[in-house]
Amino acid sequence: MENNQVGDGYPQGQLGSAFVTAVTHEDATTRARAEGRVRRWLRVLAGMVSGTLTIGSRTPVAGLPAWVTPQVVRGGFATGTAAAGGPLRAHEAAVAGKREAVFAHCLTDAGQAELCALLDGGGYRLEFPEQAALLAVAWLLRAGDRARAHGLLQEIGPYAPELCFTPAPDPAGAQDPSVVWRTSAGEVGAALAGRRENARVEAKREALTVWNPFADELLSLWLETRDDGGAVAAVFPPGWHARAGALLGRYEALAAVHTRCGKHRRPKENLAILRAAAREVVDGRDLPPRTRGMLRHVADSMLARRGRPGSAEHAALRLVQEREAEVPAHHLLTRVVVARIARLDPEAGIRDVDAVCVPVGVDEAGLVPAGTPIPEPIRRVVRRATAGRVDELLDAGLLPSAEVLAELVPQLTAEAGAAAYPDPALRALMAATYRAFSRRRSLLLLDLEHQVRWTELPWVRALRPYRQSGDDTRTEAHATLRRLGELALDGFPATLLPNPLVRELAALSREADAGLPWVEELAADIFMGRFSPKFARAAHLAGELLTGTLYARYYDIDYPALPPPGGSSGAAFDALCRARADQPRGHSPVAANGTVIEQAQILTTHNLATLVHSVGVTPAAGWAEPARRAFAAALRLAGRIDGNPRPLPTIKDIAYAWRHLVFFLSLPDAGDPRPLIDGFHADLAAAPAAVRARIGPALVGLGYVAAGGRFTDDRTPAGGRRLLGWTTGQHWMR
Repeated sequence: MENNQVGDGYPQGQLGSAFVTAVTHEDATTRARAEGRVRRWLRVLAGMVSGTLTIGSRTPVAGLPAWVTPQVVRGGFATGTAAAGGPLRAHEAAVAGKREAVFAHCLTDAGQAELCALLDGGGYRLEFPEQAALLAVAWLLRAGDRARAHGLLQEIGPYAPELCFTPAPDPAGAQDPSVVWRTSAGEVGAALAGRRENARVEAKREALTVWNPFADELLSLWLETRDDGGAVAAVFPPGWHARAGALLGRYEALAAVHTRCGKHRRPKENLAILRAAAREVVDGRDLPPRTRGMLRHVADSMLARRGRPGSAEHAALRLVQEREAEVPAHHLLTRVVVARIARLDPEAGIRDVDAVCVPVGVDEAGLVPAGTPIPEPIRRVVRRATAGRVDELLDAGLLPSAEVLAELVPQLTAEAGAAAYPDPALRALMAATYRAFSRRRSLLLLDLEHQVRWTELPWVRALRPYRQSGDDTRTEAHATLRRLGELALDGFPATLLPNPLVRELAALSREADAGLPWVEELAADIFMGRFSPKFARAAHLAGELLTGTLYARYYDIDYPALPPPGGSSGAAFDALCRARADQPRGHSPVAANGTVIEQAQILTTHNLATLVHSVGVTPAAGWAEPARRAFAAALRLAGRIDGNPRPLPTIKDIAYAWRHLVFFLSLPDAGDPRPLIDGFHADLAAAPAAVRARIGPALVGLGYVAAGGRFTDDRTPAGGRRLLGWTTGQHWMR
């Protein structure tokens, strides 16, 4: 892809999708969110047309330096707005009516005293990294470093009218830095508060409490008319017509009030047949034979299913249904839980989820009886806000994906990076700044440009001289790096490391002075046909671990023949990936780009070799266990191909899992892979036929190579196939 201009096709598509949702969605909150997306995408398109936005650049917004956090929408498109800009925030408005006046106040003696108090107490919150800037100024001035403080003010001062450089006071800011959470208590409370009553559940409740008892009365009335043979007698018992008329009148009253359940109105339903026949008799009309036959059939079927009204069998059934109907509606129980969450810090997680989900207390009883347990669907939402260490959340099954893990990892990285600052207030500030910076969304970049690094922030640069990195801090950073790698491989052995997690690994690697090559997943639709030099370095590192192994044979890699790193290695690596993918250089469709990127991932192992060989990651249960889990993931994913309108992403995920499987089996400590592969054959034999048809050829191919064979054109003599994810033609798994 040689053209370095980003077109407007993607923004136009996103705008259209958001507009449709904003106009048609039944939920008002969803419509409001979509309207916000519409406004942001309109700003993107307007900026692209006017030239105030340069999509693909590290400085996409005209007039704003790279360190300013841009507002970024899906796909990495900047909107032209600074994330720290916009209307005054509440803590700013409490100081002055204009942002530059807030900035000026912070430079007075009173303002400096306020900032120093926040520094010492830790009671502040950074939504964006810019909000750390004036705290940095205060620390520098207190340390007597007026030159750096003045230089920092000169750099950020021109943007004082636009950007918020002050932190939000928050008493909960000074908390245990090792504690993380997926979702805050406030977010969980808002999600629960938006829940409405379930119309289907309430319709069922109405059927159990209103229409079932009424049907029992109407059935009992008709049973009085049956003769010994079960047919409707010619003569009705005394008073029957009056009682039938009263029941019909009560039906009309009930139907006017209880409108949720409409089953009783359907002509072919039992209650409707009983009611219509009663109306015929009460109005003085004779029942035709067909109606008499229907009445007999309805009565017989109701008696057979539930027993005679008043019998022990029937009473037991109705008692069970009555208790089911007495269970309070979830939306009422939700109100109880929301009230409990409202007493917690809305910006933090929830340490004791069980305490939030205890049964309804006496003081909370009202619409909901005391002692009512909180149902699992509500508890499941609350658990999303569980606060704890990363390993605790992972062990509890609260991190469903590597992407979610990556969202929490900056907390660990922040503490490891800040450990090099001896001053406690400065250490806390640098950790908070990193956490805020980690929330900065990635930009769409072209021409091998890299994302802004946190060391490019002016206030971080100004404070770097106070960093004292020694053996202890490097050792701690390396230990955190290894622990994070183990969490990722133990938790998600079949998943490609997501880019946010790769960035955190790279940051920890820098803190440990390890100098390791961490490579990101590249987007096939904007791939420029070139890889940065670190890809060649990563491939050489992989060769140190994998030369001559099952992995090298499976993917036909001659690691010793790789172009040496440095110099022109980047161009040589590009050419090697294109040759292995059989894709000549030039304009390439997305699928062709994907095949080239996949070859780079194969050669580098996409950071797996770096984790194992250089960082020293070793799973607690040995390499056989992640291999088994990767194979199980491949089976599970293969079961999702049939009937899938977009199967190719699933096939790519299978290929990722398969590559990890081959890697795990190839490690020196993994032992002979053949017994494991035999076990995989047994697992495959128990899988559905569609899964066997797709995974079978790949497993045959893996076994053939493990036994010493080689692929020929990605095939083996016994029908085995080499499993890759990308292809420019029809994938054999389809």
